[in-house]
Amino acid sequence: MNLYYAPEDNLQKVVDRCNAESGGRYNIVYNKLPRDADGQREQMARRLAAQDPAMDILGLDTTWTAEFAEAGWIREWTGDRKAEVSNGTLAGPLASATYEGKLYAAPKNTNVQLLWYRGDLVDQPPRTWDEMLRQADRLEAEGKPSTVLIPGAQFEGYVVQFNTLVASAGGQLVSDDGQRAVVDDGVVRALQALRDLADSGHTSPSMSNAQEDDIRMEFEQGNAAFQLNWPFVYASMKEDSPEQLQNLEWARYPSLDPNKPSKVTIGGFNLGVSQYSQKPDLAFDAASCLRNAESQRFSAVNDGVPPTIESVYAGPGMAEEYPMRDEILAELRDPAIRPVTPAYQNVSTVLAKLLSPASDIEPQRTAERLRNEIQDALDSTGVMP
Repeated sequence: MNLYYAPEDNLQKVVDRCNAESGGRYNIVYNKLPRDADGQREQMARRLAAQDPAMDILGLDTTWTAEFAEAGWIREWTGDRKAEVSNGTLAGPLASATYEGKLYAAPKNTNVQLLWYRGDLVDQPPRTWDEMLRQADRLEAEGKPSTVLIPGAQFEGYVVQFNTLVASAGGQLVSDDGQRAVVDDGVVRALQALRDLADSGHTSPSMSNAQEDDIRMEFEQGNAAFQLNWPFVYASMKEDSPEQLQNLEWARYPSLDPNKPSKVTIGGFNLGVSQYSQKPDLAFDAASCLRNAESQRFSAVNDGVPPTIESVYAGPGMAEEYPMRDEILAELRDPAIRPVTPAYQNVSTVLAKLLSPASDIEPQRTAERLRNEIQDALDSTGVMP
C-alpha cells in the first residue's frame, strides 16, 4: 500500500502503528515526496496522468483538491467513510477537502498563521493592521525594534498572507463556483494594507525575498517587534533561542475590519485515494488510520502539525506543545479558504507576481490587473508570468 507524502519526521511511526493495527490486512510503504510543494505536486501529477497503479494514498496540499478531483485522479469519500471523516473534523479543513459538494480527501493536519510579537515591547497585541503599524511607529519613536516581518517573496506563502487580508476585509478574489474573477473592494483594501506596510518604514530590507523560515530566523535575532507566521515559530524558538522564549507572545492575526476578527487562511494536508489504486478499499481504510485522532495527536506533539479533529486539542501533551491552541482553534472555527478552482496554481502564480514587491502596488490599478489576469488564469488563456 503506497503512501506518497511530504517529508514528516515522525510519520513513519504512525505508518508502523497503522500497519500493526491492520493485523496483516495491509502494509503501508511511506514514499517521501520532495520537500517543496511544487515538486510534490509535479511528481504526483505526472504519475497520475500516466495512470500509475502504484499510487494508492496521496498527501495533498489543501489547494490541490479541486484540481485532482476535476482531473479524475482521486476517488470520492462516500457513505460510512465520509461520515467517519466528517465527524468531529473542523469545518475549515473539511471544506478544503471538498469540491462541488463532494468529499474527495480526508483532512490529516491543518495550519493557520498567528501574530507573533515581543511581549517586552508590546503590552497589548494589535487587533487591526492599522493598530499594528501605529504601535510600530511608537516603538520606533522610542528607539526600540519596530520591524513587522512578513514573507514577501514571489511564492505561495505570500499569496496566503494576501488571501488572509482579502478575507479579513470581507473581499473575494474568485467567485464561489471558481469560474469568474471577482476582485472587489475588499481586495482593494487588502492591496492598500500591503502598500501601507511597504510605505511604513517598518519592513525588513529582505522582505521581497523572504519566506517563512527567513522571517522566523530574523525575528529570533531580536531586531523585530512583530511577525506574521505559522505556529512552528514557537517550537523553533524553544529549540534555537530558548533565552528569548519568555518574551514571545502570540495573538490572532490582525484584521482589516475594526468591527470583525480576522479570517485566517488555512494550510495543511489532506489524504486522497488514487483513482488508479488496485486496492481502493484497503487504501481508504489505511488513510483513515493515518488521520484518525490518535495519529493526529501523535503528529501534533511530535511533528508540530496542528490537528483537524477538534477534540485532539484537549488531548494529552497538547498544552505543552501548543500553548497557543486557543488562538489556533478560534481561527480554525471561522477560517479563510484559498480560491477553490482546478486552475488554482495559475491563479497563485498571477497573485505572487503582481503583489511583489509590495512597494510597487497601486491598489486600484493593481486590482484591475488582478481581475484581468486572474480571469485569464481561470480560462487557461494568456501568458503566465
